[in-house]
Amino acid sequence: MKKSIVILDPFPRTLDLIFSKEKLKVLMSKYKTITAPKKNKKNFYKKNIHKAAFIMGQPDLDKELLVKATELKAIINVESNFMNNVDYKYCFKKGIHVIATSPVFSKPVAEIALGMTLSLLRNIHNAHFDFIKSKEKYGLESNLNASLLSEKKIGLVGFGDLARSLYPLLLPFTKDINVYDPWVPKKIISKFGFKSINLNQMFKNCEIIYVLAATTTKNKNLIDKKLLNKIKPNSLFILMSRAAVVNFKDLIKRTKKGDIFVATDVFPDEPVKKNDPIRKLKNILFSAHRAGALKSAFFNMGNIVLKDMALISKNLQPRHCKVAKLKTVDLLASKPVAIN
Repeated sequence: MKKSIVILDPFPRTLDLIFSKEKLKVLMSKYKTITAPKKNKKNFYKKNIHKAAFIMGQPDLDKELLVKATELKAIINVESNFMNNVDYKYCFKKGIHVIATSPVFSKPVAEIALGMTLSLLRNIHNAHFDFIKSKEKYGLESNLNASLLSEKKIGLVGFGDLARSLYPLLLPFTKDINVYDPWVPKKIISKFGFKSINLNQMFKNCEIIYVLAATTTKNKNLIDKKLLNKIKPNSLFILMSRAAVVNFKDLIKRTKKGDIFVATDVFPDEPVKKNDPIRKLKNILFSAHRAGALKSAFFNMGNIVLKDMALISKNLQPRHCKVAKLKTVDLLASKPVAIN
């Protein structure tokens, strides 16, 4: 039986990052692969795209190229962000699936978000460093500003993959979960047992706010000083998705007041400059864009890619990767990753 051809163009990912040795053998045995060069990609695709059943990567694919792709069944974005470099309308018209591996990161991000929440509430990280410096406080003295996660009023900005991995971890502590997501119908949110509220209500009333939304052309700097100034003292603000959703200058000003606690895994520019003033803020728990970066998560990319390639090869719908939706994909504006 003739093997389907896969163009391999995963940069900034690498094949050994995405596939375990065993899964890479499966890929190579079931498909014929062609590796795209790092330079002169336009010419490469002009010469080879007509052969491909799958493109594994996120190259620039305009209509001029896609018209030549008569055998193409799917574009598999392994960077995990749908970018504005593909003629999505043409793909949808011709039945070319456009999918991304982003679901592999949702559980790792959700788990570290819970860990950061507990550390902020109980001051775990600072108590550790106090002990190292022989400045530890014992008993109640060390917990004067601490509180429980139990019965807290939660706000989720965004109700996509990240939120749907996080909320099950929160339910043992609290059922008071409130959601803002203009892309998700209120009926669906209510089916989960949660309340759909606007951002003003959320920032005014919720005690822990998680930012879990993808960046779009409509929500850049959505969370600004007007919203941040509504946060109640001793509340938590936890940013786990994309920095562009938050106006970081306004966040720094709000944090400097010293009455709220912040955790962030993402920043407007990465790596963060050594002299960036944000490093001096005492009530922020920092994570260097590492929440989803687990070897198991990257290898899971290969697992779900192979599963969906097998389904698509049988003219079935992909079930494991995230599927681009025509109504929303052109609005997505996430910044491509710079570091794996």
